[in-house]
Amino acid sequence: MMLRSFLLQIGWAGVRHAVKRFLMAILVIAQFNWAINPVYAEVINTKSALVKASDDAWVIDAEFEFSLTTPLENALLRGTPLYFVLDAEITRSRSLWFDETVPTRASVRRLTYVPLTSTYRVDAGGTVSGGASYSSLDDALRQIRVLRGRELVERKALRSGERYEVSLRLRLDTTQLPKPLQVNTLVSREWTLSSDWYRVVVTP
Repeated sequence: MMLRSFLLQIGWAGVRHAVKRFLMAILVIAQFNWAINPVYAEVINTKSALVKASDDAWVIDAEFEFSLTTPLENALLRGTPLYFVLDAEITRSRSLWFDETVPTRASVRRLTYVPLTSTYRVDAGGTVSGGASYSSLDDALRQIRVLRGRELVERKALRSGERYEVSLRLRLDTTQLPKPLQVNTLVSREWTLSSDWYRVVVTP
C-alpha cells in the first residue's frame, strides 16, 4: 500500500524519470571505473600476414589466433551475432606533403549460431547469404582466423616503384552488439577482442 501511495503521488512520469536517472548513474559509474582502470581488449594474435599481387588486385594472406571468451560464446549461443572486421590502412610517405592514404575495401565476417540445426554460420559482410555452415565453433572460427586471397585494393591503385605501408588489424566490432551488452565492454575485457596493428611494406 505504501508503494502504491508513493507511485500515485509522484505519477508515472516521475517513475520514468527516476528510472532514467538510475540507469544514467550506472553508466556514469561504469565510465568512471573504465577511466581509472582501462579495459584492454582480449588479444588476437597475428601469426602471419602477407600482401601480394594477383591478376588485378592486391590481396591478403593472413592467419590470426584467438578464441571466444565465455561471455561472448554464451551471447552467441543465445542468438547474438558477432561481427569481425579486418581493418586495413595503406599509406605512402611524402616528404613535402601529408602522407597519401589509399582507400581500401572493408572486410567483415558475421558469425551466428543456428539452434535449429546446432550449427554455426559465417557470412561475408552483414548479409545472411553467400556464407557456409559448420558443425563446430572451432571450424567456424577458422574461417575468420585464416584469410586467403582476401582482396584489399585494385592493383592499379598502387604506383609502381613507390613504397607503401599496409597496416592490418582484426577486431570484434562491439558497436554491433545489442545496446545492453555494449555497456559490458566498458567494464569487462571479456567482451572485447582485437589484435595489435600488424605492418607490412609493399613496393609494387
